[in-house]
Amino acid sequence: MPPSTAHIHAIGTAVPSHDIHRAFVDWATARLEGQGSDRRAAALFRRMDQRAGIAARWSVLPPTPTGGSPVADGGFYAVDPLPPTSARMAIYAETAPPLALAAVGALADKTSLGAITHLVVASCTGFMAPGLDQILADRLGLDPAVERTLVGFMGCYAAIVALRTAHHIVRSEPTARVLVVTVELSTLHLQPAGELEPLLAMLQFGDGAAAALVTADPGGFAIERPFAATLPDTAHLIRWAIGDTGFAMHLSGEVPGHIGRALTDPVFRDRLFPDGVAAIDAWAVHAGGRSILDAVEGALGLDRHALDASRSVLRRYGNMSSATLMFVLADLLDRPHARNGLAVAFGPGLAADGFRFHRA
Repeated sequence: MPPSTAHIHAIGTAVPSHDIHRAFVDWATARLEGQGSDRRAAALFRRMDQRAGIAARWSVLPPTPTGGSPVADGGFYAVDPLPPTSARMAIYAETAPPLALAAVGALADKTSLGAITHLVVASCTGFMAPGLDQILADRLGLDPAVERTLVGFMGCYAAIVALRTAHHIVRSEPTARVLVVTVELSTLHLQPAGELEPLLAMLQFGDGAAAALVTADPGGFAIERPFAATLPDTAHLIRWAIGDTGFAMHLSGEVPGHIGRALTDPVFRDRLFPDGVAAIDAWAVHAGGRSILDAVEGALGLDRHALDASRSVLRRYGNMSSATLMFVLADLLDRPHARNGLAVAFGPGLAADGFRFHRA
């Protein structure tokens, strides 16, 4: 008997209610101007913000009593030094489960979530034990025998890994009903940087959660041909370090160039597109930033509207790490013309993970 085909039936998404994008831009600009020696960095930051293609980013951190942002007087970050990792993890433990449950609720509005057999949870912006998987299983009232998998600290491509795990589960257990959840609270990790590159990295990130149902029943998007590739000599380009004041990310400005060059390499390109680029009419590319989307579009010679779903997600929410790719797939599920697609995300390594999909 041939193995079953896994299908993504529906995706629910959720973001917090507090938009912090403009407040961060003003805070970062003030830090650059405060260096005193060179105001050109602040002017460049403003230009990069205008070109970033981001209109809003959402945070679980609440407004101040007077409506201010986390960096305003009375806000979470209005202290010196900035809050320790322990305080940030306490907020993660408090707010990650409700945001994830909101995404599951949005999913339940689209499809039945009865008889879940497996739970796969991805998150790289917080740690706690019992884990987020156990907490969600309990609050959802899932059977204690539900098999749980927690995908941690893999960064932006963790959604691919979570969906690929669901794919393998369904192929080996045709009756499995897999709930996949991604939740990221990137705004818990503001760093006391005063240099341009780390501030530009922080400019991208926001909070969000998504949930998907994966089963062998036909419907939605069928997952096909998962792939994974690590680009040589690129491990230094994307790094996370757990420090005393949260998780510090290093995101090099060289990342888009390396991605673009990889996509023009015949060996790497053939691995992703064995049937050729023209066979794909739906592109779910992780919205890691405008420059990354531009690099993919340029290297593959795509139509200027090919990445509209990714650019729309970036504009409305910013980069939500692992949750972002799920938001893009949710957008494409609502577009009937999206028939044969490719999902791909880039993250620490520098690695590219993805899969082909088609509308069932």
